[in-house]
Amino acid sequence: MPRPLALALALAGLSATAATLAGTATPPAPQDAKPVKELDAVDVSAALDQARNALSPDTGSSQYVIDREAIARMPLGDSTPLNQVLLQAPGVVQDSYGGVHVRGDHANLQYRIDGVIIPESISGFGQTLDARTIRSVKLLDGALPAQYGLRTAAVVDIATRDGHALGNGGSAGVTGGSFGTLNPNASLWGSADRWSWFLTANYLENDVGIENPTASRKPDHDHTNQVKAFGKLSYLIDNDTRLSLLFGMANNRFEIPNRPGQTPAFQYLDQTDFDSSRLNERQHEQTRFGALSLQGKLGATDYQVSLGQRYSSLDFTPDPIGDLMFNGIAGAISRSSRASTLQADFATPLGDTHTLRYGFYGSFESAPSRTDAQVFPADGEGRQTSTVPIGIVDRNRLIARTGSAYVQDEWSLGDRLTLNYGLRGDVYSAFRHESQLSTRLGAVYQATDSTTLHAGYARYFTPPATEAITTTAIHKFDGTTNALPDNGSNTPLAERSDYFDAGVQQQLGPLTLGLDAYYRKVRRLQDEGQFGAALVYSTFNYAEGHIRGVEFTANYAAGPISTYFNLAYGRAMGRRVITGQYNFAPEELAYIADHDIHLDHDQKLTSSGGISYALDAATRIGANYLFGSGMRRDGGVPNGASLPYYFQLDLSLSHDFSFAATGKLHTQLALINALDRSYELRDGSGVGVGAPQYGPRRGVYLSVQKDF
Repeated sequence: MPRPLALALALAGLSATAATLAGTATPPAPQDAKPVKELDAVDVSAALDQARNALSPDTGSSQYVIDREAIARMPLGDSTPLNQVLLQAPGVVQDSYGGVHVRGDHANLQYRIDGVIIPESISGFGQTLDARTIRSVKLLDGALPAQYGLRTAAVVDIATRDGHALGNGGSAGVTGGSFGTLNPNASLWGSADRWSWFLTANYLENDVGIENPTASRKPDHDHTNQVKAFGKLSYLIDNDTRLSLLFGMANNRFEIPNRPGQTPAFQYLDQTDFDSSRLNERQHEQTRFGALSLQGKLGATDYQVSLGQRYSSLDFTPDPIGDLMFNGIAGAISRSSRASTLQADFATPLGDTHTLRYGFYGSFESAPSRTDAQVFPADGEGRQTSTVPIGIVDRNRLIARTGSAYVQDEWSLGDRLTLNYGLRGDVYSAFRHESQLSTRLGAVYQATDSTTLHAGYARYFTPPATEAITTTAIHKFDGTTNALPDNGSNTPLAERSDYFDAGVQQQLGPLTLGLDAYYRKVRRLQDEGQFGAALVYSTFNYAEGHIRGVEFTANYAAGPISTYFNLAYGRAMGRRVITGQYNFAPEELAYIADHDIHLDHDQKLTSSGGISYALDAATRIGANYLFGSGMRRDGGVPNGASLPYYFQLDLSLSHDFSFAATGKLHTQLALINALDRSYELRDGSGVGVGAPQYGPRRGVYLSVQKDF
């Protein structure tokens, strides 16, 4: 057996704070190596998958694993959006527009598909991938090993389904239900000799594309059409080498929901009134990505080298008259980003107790943006001086280059203690040149056969996400109703932090308990806010921040019952805004300069859980919930109060019908927000919060799926 593989399997039993909703986090042991010249293609593919796992250690970090069976047991099953899948992990807070926050960070997630880094899209990558693609997904956070960097809140590590393992076949189905929801899907997979493939696509339309800004059951002007597709092709060059191509796309169109009863602030020509329920703002988001990977072995060294590219665009179309009358600006916004990447990872065993891992990553990103704006002339106090709008065109292009390299050693000190220590260097160049050399240290100690302790330290360097950098030429809007104060730096800075993490995991038969604590001391703390009508975020920095929390997890699986429970406490604070000040009112800046404030996405208590029970081999019932103590809102001072707590209960019933002529037909009935509790995720106040957003109302959905 290859030494890196053996070490990876040994560490799987030591992996700290690891749990799956299915009840086990340990991968199946591979078959012993046999002295044959040509292996079956399925065996070769499985062996290469295990070799890829050896490239990615988990030592010292925290991880939560959600496998395919766990996704199937969620109320919406395979129709569950990826961001909602991640909400089942501890310390993950839901936000509007499909966003999530992990351990007090705004976004800052790194997505990996089969070990390949896919840069984030402008609209959030969680809205690009389909859960039908996933074989398993790991959420890695805490003090990560040296090979993980740049996006550091958490790593979303996705293992995709594979045609060699699945055999030849496919699936077709549809989900439909409340709010005009229609979601047909189709997948095809298989293999032939050394080739394998997996392809999936789905279409979604409904009338709640974006969270409702009011407490009404159905929002005004909120229709969405979304198309998503993913594919993976693999070819086994020989028993030690595989060439893979993965690719995907999303094409999503949204109506921006309206808030009735708003009063115009400006006059357009001779028009003084406008019905805000009839605004017609729209947004179009596209993402395309692809990566070509060569993965295999050179002697004792496992490797994977990948070339990739991601294109993302966002186009916001305003209501020309309505936006002018309510906001004083009607801006048609176009933003795009094209990132080209090169990534290489290697793992080499050194004797019986060491595994050396090393690699590099580079990206070149071009991000043009354009705003075609209509505004009114205004005096120095911002008062409208003419009802005839004038046009302003603002064009910019940002070029960003990122380079990273790492080396780390995994050292097994006896049967119970494993250390992972390493060094990482990152260089980022856009408006300015920034770099950092970062140390990493992690330890896992198997105190008993059922008790695992872990601890780690990581120094992090997090450059601003290129797709979230706003390059507005402030001076162009002087003397207009969109005038912005030029009172500070408009270019965000790279965040630098020290991260400490420690935890324990206890196995009690079929019950697994975990407790994890973390603390992060941050300089140039990055945050993001929505400061305009378009649903796009802009990055700014606080001078310093302090983020801490504790997470508890429990997982139980025995017989027909599978349950999980997560509870997290968190506190995220920042002080003194040092970039992007033009987005803030002077009184806000003055207060934040002298006081620690809660970050707008800070939520004190977060909990999720679920239970699934198999009545028989064909029928299963389940219940899942989400609880939050509420994110922040203004309460006399910026982010000075929290929104009311919320609780959402989802129920499900699935049954497999068997027909003599056509075989099994899977059906699943979901009741989302069964108690129909109306709750606010945002109330429109708080730093960088654009508008109110409410959670989903009660909905009934039926899925029918047929494998062939």
